[in-house]
Amino acid sequence: MSSRPTQWISLMLCLLALGFSAFVYSDLPQQVATHFNLAGEPDDWSDRLTAALMLPGAMLLTWLLLWGLPKVSPTGWRVEPFMPIWNRIQAALLAFLLFIHVAVLGHALGWWGADMGRPVLVGVGLLLAFLGNYLGKTTRNFFLGIRTPWTLASDEVWRRTHRLGGWTMAVAGVALIGMGIFGASEMLVGVIIGGAALIPVVYSFFAYRSLEGFKPPPDES
Repeated sequence: MSSRPTQWISLMLCLLALGFSAFVYSDLPQQVATHFNLAGEPDDWSDRLTAALMLPGAMLLTWLLLWGLPKVSPTGWRVEPFMPIWNRIQAALLAFLLFIHVAVLGHALGWWGADMGRPVLVGVGLLLAFLGNYLGKTTRNFFLGIRTPWTLASDEVWRRTHRLGGWTMAVAGVALIGMGIFGASEMLVGVIIGGAALIPVVYSFFAYRSLEGFKPPPDES
């Protein structure tokens, strides 16, 4: 996916979010639940105008950020080698925020009953499964990926870690989709997400130790 189509898709997704807000605005209650705990229960509310504009605004800021970051990447750490992947991830993140926006307002309209957790788990799972498919195709950079001291210090450690991280993320994503459909405990959700994040980080340390070692600095005396 080239940059120009990505920007048009991004604009379309932002407009869809605003259009959905406008379409359902008159049916929204005066107070809309906009934050939920791990059990999917609302624990914070906003007035309906804020709820209608909050996530479309977040989508716009995300779009501008992801459009601008490649332009300020330092030499040697640029994202151009995997720019098609960057573009796909930009579109996926905006699509995810649109999904959450529809889910939040849909909850206020009674579409999901009292449980917001299940649609959110499905959305997060879809995003993780998508990201996992592309994570291993990135190169060293400061903005996207598993950025540990060891991955940033070695191209090969970066490659191996992100190949593993792509698998753990994709597996976690599929698991979350299943739990969103069939239900699961909060603890199990935390274990799966935590494991998917922690395993590649730990692996990067051992991969660096195996490939590069931790040699003492040369004696300059």
